[in-house]
Amino acid sequence: MNSRLLVLAAVLSTPLLAGAADELVLHTFKKIQLSDQFWSEGANLGDFNKDGKMDVVSGPFWWEGPDFKKRHEYDVSDKRKSPGGAAPFELKLGPMTKVTVPGFHGGLGKDNSYSDNFFAFTGDFNKDGWDDILILGFPSAASYWHENPKGKDGPWPKHLAVDLTDNESPTFGDITGDGKPELLFHTRLKEGTNMMSYFGYAEPNLDKPTEKWTFHKISTPGKWHWFNHGYGFGDVNGDGKLDIMEKDGWWEQPKSLAGDPVWKQHKVPFAPSHGSAQMYAYDVNGDGLNDVITSLAAHGYGLAWFEQLKDRDADGEIRFTQHNIMEPKKGQAPPPLNKYGVRFSQLHAVDLVDIDGDGLKDIVTGKRFWAHGPAGDEEPAAPAVLYWFKLVRGADKSVDWLPYQIDNDSGVGTQVIAADANGDGLADIIVGNKKGTFVHVHSKKTVSQEEWDKAQPKLAAPQRTAVK
Repeated sequence: MNSRLLVLAAVLSTPLLAGAADELVLHTFKKIQLSDQFWSEGANLGDFNKDGKMDVVSGPFWWEGPDFKKRHEYDVSDKRKSPGGAAPFELKLGPMTKVTVPGFHGGLGKDNSYSDNFFAFTGDFNKDGWDDILILGFPSAASYWHENPKGKDGPWPKHLAVDLTDNESPTFGDITGDGKPELLFHTRLKEGTNMMSYFGYAEPNLDKPTEKWTFHKISTPGKWHWFNHGYGFGDVNGDGKLDIMEKDGWWEQPKSLAGDPVWKQHKVPFAPSHGSAQMYAYDVNGDGLNDVITSLAAHGYGLAWFEQLKDRDADGEIRFTQHNIMEPKKGQAPPPLNKYGVRFSQLHAVDLVDIDGDGLKDIVTGKRFWAHGPAGDEEPAAPAVLYWFKLVRGADKSVDWLPYQIDNDSGVGTQVIAADANGDGLADIIVGNKKGTFVHVHSKKTVSQEEWDKAQPKLAAPQRTAVK
């Protein structure tokens, strides 16, 4: 089935942004900007005041849901420093006028800098029934969890979780299947006079929560750089255990984790060189085999899914075929637009969630604004777009991803979260980056046939390549 017929089939046979058969429903997003200051490259949700409503955390602040207007400072520091700058900073407006700007250099400034806060995760780390906050700082820095003071305002007690957290795409979830979340990353450990790098995960001791988290190696020593990108976990081989994915392949979880055995490495070039962002194992085409979804270059171009094939190679290894949703860069010029006329760079954060409630998971991603400042990376001055790509399956197992723009002036950070922020059952989008902190509130709207048709992605005209 060709691409044009696949789009037509999707419109006719799936609830593409539609509800019941007799109505047409669009999924729209309203942007709420909580702050225009740069404090963090990530943001997340948690019920911090235990009122049954989700709140937003980004940087040293949290905002009360559901309207996110009241802000609290949980992490008080007068010496916020990170490579490239400190917060607050002085901004020169003219030859005689300067202003002090809260936060780090970002969209309100002119220079490149980095925050001391790259990721926010939440959970109850001391079993007291209150959501706490885990903050990962600049790559290679320590990570801390902040203990919820149970409704008291002011600074939250701060506890060291991990001495050194490497990688720019660490993730958090129940990797081992024991019902408790772990932090997935790689780190460097001192062995004799050398620092050795290991893949692995760290888990909190919920019975002794103020102790450092226990790191479990899954690899032998390697030479992985602390600025590597690309991590995720999921059941790649269908054995019921969650495997770990990274830019150069996947690591197979063994039958038993007793004694921290080395996991078997399967080398696959998912996102070579520096790597990508968050990675997911998901059955994209509905054939019963989990595929791998990832961006292809966190600071460049490309978004793809790697189809797991039914037949193995001569060594019995799982084989994958790469399908590009947006093309990677090859050569000096930017890659071509995809078939719907979409292209953007710096896909430094990805989430996977069912946006429209059709039972299939969709991709949420966008452009990280000024990852390396106003003169770094690919097209730094291009709009900081945010998109969701709707997964559409054909009856013949063919696949398409339909792009819908959520916003063109926020983008993503190193983290983007798609989750229900206001309790209406719809996935909202939470972003923290150099433009500030945002909640994109998801809603459904019944529309006319004309409105619905106008909102659908259109196939772009074929691009012509100049012949020299």
